Amino acid sequence: MSTKEKSLNFIEQIIEEDLKNGLPKDKLRFRFPPEPNGYLHVGHASAICLNFGLGIDYQVPVNLRFDDTNPAKEEQEYVDAIKRDVEWLGFKWANECYASDYFQQLYDWAVALIKAGKAYVDSQSSEEMAKQKGTPTTPGTDSPYRNRSIEENLDLFERMKNGEFEEGTHILRAKIDMSSSNMLMRDPIMYRILHKHHHRTGDAWCIYPMYDWAHGESDYLEQISHSFCTLEFLPHRELYDWFLDNIYDSSKVRPKQREFARRNLSHTVVSKRKLLQLVEEKYVTGWDDPRMSTISGMRRRGYTPAAIRNFADTIGIAKRTNLIDVSLLEFCVREDLNKTAPRVMAVLDPIKLVITNYPEGQEEWLEAENNPEEEVLTFRKVPFSREIYIESEDFKEEADKKFFRLTLGTEVRLKNAYIIKGESVIKDSEGNVTEIHATYDPDSRSGSGTEASKRKVKGTIHWVSTEHALEAEVRVYDRLFTHENPDGNKEVDFKEYINPNSLKVITGFVEPSLQSAKELDHFQFQRLGYFCVDRDSTSEKLVFNKTVGLRDTWAKVESKE
Repeated sequence: MSTKEKSLNFIEQIIEEDLKNGLPKDKLRFRFPPEPNGYLHVGHASAICLNFGLGIDYQVPVNLRFDDTNPAKEEQEYVDAIKRDVEWLGFKWANECYASDYFQQLYDWAVALIKAGKAYVDSQSSEEMAKQKGTPTTPGTDSPYRNRSIEENLDLFERMKNGEFEEGTHILRAKIDMSSSNMLMRDPIMYRILHKHHHRTGDAWCIYPMYDWAHGESDYLEQISHSFCTLEFLPHRELYDWFLDNIYDSSKVRPKQREFARRNLSHTVVSKRKLLQLVEEKYVTGWDDPRMSTISGMRRRGYTPAAIRNFADTIGIAKRTNLIDVSLLEFCVREDLNKTAPRVMAVLDPIKLVITNYPEGQEEWLEAENNPEEEVLTFRKVPFSREIYIESEDFKEEADKKFFRLTLGTEVRLKNAYIIKGESVIKDSEGNVTEIHATYDPDSRSGSGTEASKRKVKGTIHWVSTEHALEAEVRVYDRLFTHENPDGNKEVDFKEYINPNSLKVITGFVEPSLQSAKELDHFQFQRLGYFCVDRDSTSEKLVFNKTVGLRDTWAKVESKE
């Protein structure tokens, strides 16, 4: 990668400095290490783009490694979802790895640490251990089991492995420093007993390594040169290095952990624990609910891989945690869809309009442009007839001069069709307009080449032919939370900020060209926004999700603070 092509972020500067100091370029290797205990979210998307982006820039391998060390919370479903999300974002991994691939080696190294007097089996309860560990301002005290003999520790550890003990009776701890200012260095846990079925190793193991023990050692076994984590892992770096010190072979690459700031997104949460709560407590329909910050949810809503990659590139990598406004993500989505989404006509709040001077029983198939952003323009045919649907808000009986849509006595152009003039209305017993009557200028058809067709009127509205229109369920989404930072007030349950109006389901009508639309096909409903076909859609019942509006018009709801 040429350093002259762009200014380097601090992560790239670290890599470039290591290369200058003698690290061979062919020894560079990165990894993305998710725990398969939930679906990936927008924060993971940034980490994916960082690690795989570095792999592309430097033309070196990137591993996808699953930190599958906690069978109590991990499932194959999550493994499959993670792989699907990474591929959907457009990235390919060099090797598919699992911490469980290394369970035997991790165990053997743990035995070696016991033999070196650097690890011991502790038999305290979790409450007792919490007391003896001290506080950030007071040193800890030694466990009464800290000075067990090597022989006793080896015997207990093997029996733990063999499943002879109940969960919680024993753990393996590293013997480091109970007075360290870093609480993580106060004899951290390396192994705990878990009698749980593992989705890959089955019931072969009764003990499982902790993240801090498995993390650096997995990096080392895979010869990862740079291990990038979010800032909450900064205190873990000292422990990461201590473990490596005890197994490192100087003939191999020693991994280096470095940290970057988590990028939180406004009006949502990115904690897998809280996302799981939303799913389990039925606030949303599942991990892929389009209101969720998960990659699966964003995909279902209609966000594109290119938009998410562009968003990650735009917000960049930083050393300080901050809150990114979700409108920036929506801008990236809108910008991408503007270039790629076909324009179609749909009416979401319909009112019938009858063109009284158009021949009954006649229909025309008019030419409509698919996307003005195309290099080579393409067109489709849309049907026109005497009766059409227009949006209710596009008509007023009377209006001021700033209203450029249809009123009685004024003209407006129907998109891709004719100029019409409002003539009269039919109302129900309560005075509500139920039908509009208008006349059309038969010489004013768009693109017909006549002088009348070039006549200018101030307003253009969209429409669909009632005879040909397809009924569709349309799901309109708003922010899932009313507060921009639902995690910001620790005294308030984040669920208190859930937006009760985050989903509105309406019935609309779309032009017949959408009959063959497939799941995740994107469209711009002209003048309404960008939409995509939901996975619930069938040939009998079309279902669309609103992806994003044509512009950022969302009005912030008052916070409950």
